[in-house]
Amino acid sequence: MPGTDLILRAEAVALFVGGTVAYLALGGHPLWLIPLLLAPDLSMIGYAGGPRLGAVTYNAVHNLVLAVALLLAGWYLVGGLVAQIGAVLVAHVGMDRALGYGLKLPTDFRDTHLGRIGRAA
Repeated sequence: MPGTDLILRAEAVALFVGGTVAYLALGGHPLWLIPLLLAPDLSMIGYAGGPRLGAVTYNAVHNLVLAVALLLAGWYLVGGLVAQIGAVLVAHVGMDRALGYGLKLPTDFRDTHLGRIGRAA
């Protein structure tokens, strides 16, 4: 459907902005934002064990269920740091989706739920 990609990317940008604003509103330090936004990509280390394990470790971190659960648990139960981590994860997922990176399929790192990424795409 024409325009679907634009809508998905706009939603992803909204997640990124919302997560970033939430992180800052929860008292997160702006200088930590960039390294924290990149930290979830450490989950790609699972790919050292092959594409199936890599997809599991990557997807475990790069999903909104975990991000929102941490944000809400921190907000209502635990405290600021957990909520900040959840907000950063929301922002990271939004950033990745806006750039076209989706949840990984177990076949290859370049195979995502949004389609194939990279030069061969």
